[in-house]
Amino acid sequence: MATPRSPSIRNFFIAAVLLLLIHGVSCFYLPGVAPEDFEKGDELKVKVNKLTSTKTQLPYSYYSLPFSRPEKILDSAENLGEVLRGDRIENSPYVFKMREPQMCSIVGRIKLDAKEAKDFKEKINDEYRVNMILDNLPLVFPIQRQDQESPVVYQMGYHVGLKGQYTASKDEKYFIHNHLAFTVRYHKDMQTDAARIVGFEVKPFSVKHEYEGNWNDKNTRLTTCDPHAKHMVVNSNSPQEVDEGKEIIFTYDIEFQESEVKWASRWDAYLLMSDDQIHWFSIVNSLMIVLFLSGMVAMIMLRTLYRDISKYNELETLEEAQEETGWKLVHGDVFRPPKNSDLLCVYVGTGVQFLGMVVVTMMFAILGFLSPSNRGGLMTAMLLLWVFMGLFAGFASSRLYKMFKGTEWKRIALNTAVMFPATIFALFFVLNALIWGQKSSGAVPFGTMFALVFLWFGISVPLVFVGSYVGFKKPAIEDPVKTNKIPRQIPEQAWYMHPAFSVLIGGILPFGAVFIELFFILTSIWLNQFYYIFGFLFLVFIILLITCAEITIVLCYFQLCSEDYLWWWRSYLTSGSSALYLFLYSTFYFFTKLEITKLVSGLLYFGYMLIVSYAFFVLTGTIGFYACFWFTRLIYSSVKID
Repeated sequence: MATPRSPSIRNFFIAAVLLLLIHGVSCFYLPGVAPEDFEKGDELKVKVNKLTSTKTQLPYSYYSLPFSRPEKILDSAENLGEVLRGDRIENSPYVFKMREPQMCSIVGRIKLDAKEAKDFKEKINDEYRVNMILDNLPLVFPIQRQDQESPVVYQMGYHVGLKGQYTASKDEKYFIHNHLAFTVRYHKDMQTDAARIVGFEVKPFSVKHEYEGNWNDKNTRLTTCDPHAKHMVVNSNSPQEVDEGKEIIFTYDIEFQESEVKWASRWDAYLLMSDDQIHWFSIVNSLMIVLFLSGMVAMIMLRTLYRDISKYNELETLEEAQEETGWKLVHGDVFRPPKNSDLLCVYVGTGVQFLGMVVVTMMFAILGFLSPSNRGGLMTAMLLLWVFMGLFAGFASSRLYKMFKGTEWKRIALNTAVMFPATIFALFFVLNALIWGQKSSGAVPFGTMFALVFLWFGISVPLVFVGSYVGFKKPAIEDPVKTNKIPRQIPEQAWYMHPAFSVLIGGILPFGAVFIELFFILTSIWLNQFYYIFGFLFLVFIILLITCAEITIVLCYFQLCSEDYLWWWRSYLTSGSSALYLFLYSTFYFFTKLEITKLVSGLLYFGYMLIVSYAFFVLTGTIGFYACFWFTRLIYSSVKID
């Protein structure tokens, strides 16, 4: 006799699963992102990353502006995801010593010519932010909310400068942030006295520096910021103007503060989720849609179908059978191959490839393997998984193709391997050319482009062919009922059963299940914020799967009841049409939340959202198709046909 499991153990497991879902376990890290211990006086290497702007969405390398430079600029090795994101990580002239505060350290001096002044003004006007990295932690600018009890909010990086006016003047001037007050937070080991870095913050100031005597590089004594006289920079009351011929001196302070935060939890402040109530509302909203649809499906399956099948199987005479109407009458045509069946096979295969990529990526993310500390990890993982999922794409497309009595499996394999990626690659190439034209670091270099093509043709295409070969060798899927030689005439349909209307209606509910979470995803992509609530995302994704399947089954049943047996493509398009609403929502988001004014930036936004919407169409369409495929096979295999 089995002993009952104790309630405390059961509760522990439930709590653990909930924590895993909600937080995505943010303290897990990939091997290689290991903590580093620093002794007092150890050199800390500050690196600079790209300049970013939410107004232009075009990143630039830090040294594209005439900031002070080290003797030799060294690029850090970057993974595929970082390059595609536009990250350009380089060394900097900022030199820190662990737990040794510095005050008014001089980085360098520049005198602006006309072009340099123009470059600075453009970047300040477009609200560009400078990004830096210390011990793999991004530099943040802390903002205290008006409600003092609320936690501090962190913004990535600091603004290059700001626009303003002198008192009693209406002329708008440009001012540069040339003095940086850094704060490095560390957690000390009580036994060894070594410390680990757990925070990297900055407060930028604009100061028109003055000095005594002649300029003597870093040994020059400033009068505006003097460590000997304990004269610190605490405000920007006398700011440094940006204009041709102006001399700018770059300086910084560095302060070290001990922190109770441990190394494993140092990202928690960055990933603080202050609006978890909205996410729970999103989940509840989506669950209501699922419950409504599940009720409808249950009603169809249990009441209508059970009753219909029982009655249909009890009919004895041909006259009674002829009096029957509805889905049973089209049994001789329901598995007739559709028009453009080859194209449907290709799209279903591509959808399986996407589904596999999304599910595995989501699993890795929930387990914490795609933490933000592993920059570019998410994009690299998605690309590699997409390539390896080609095996399943080939298998799925060739299985369906063989069911449609196809014989040229190599042609289907080639189309599956090339059609969708070629469309995306062509669009991506055009967008990349636009970024090249703007001389942005976001442009993918030729070498990376070659690596992408190699992943596609060197790994993905062969795997699709292997999958297709295996799938085609297996016995064909047998139809549960025989198909008539002569197609049945479809009666005239009611207006609400028109394909265009039912397809558009079908996409509303799947989109409704995800649109709240979609807002946060768009915000993280286009407003440079972290998205790390993969637990919520996974729940929403499961709800999306169920919603797509159920809405397609419901509408497919109504379609078959009205004696319209052309369900193959309609089942794909019904749930796939949610991608149209996604694109319309992204258009609404563009005009209400973003401040993009440049034409190129607008084209980039809509180009990338078109790629996302197309991918979403393929994913949701495939889910709807397979749900309908299973449903039709189930109901027609339950009916006795003479």
